[in-house]
Amino acid sequence: MRKQLLGENHPDVATSLNNLAGLYYNQGRYSEAEPLYQQALEIAVQQLGENHPNTQTISRNLSRLLDQG
Repeated sequence: MRKQLLGENHPDVATSLNNLAGLYYNQGRYSEAEPLYQQALEIAVQQLGENHPNTQTISRNLSRLLDQG
């Protein structure tokens, strides 16, 4: 829904993807969470920059998932 309203590359879409990925992560659905985190990070870096707090949060979340093994 947010993609339709805001466009695919809006920072709020990145936030929504990060939140959905977090839900999947907490449910142990790691293979479903990873591409969402990656997409969220790509959008955040592109729209907000690497040093933005939201980008850093998404990056940490993806790293946590990848460290899961």
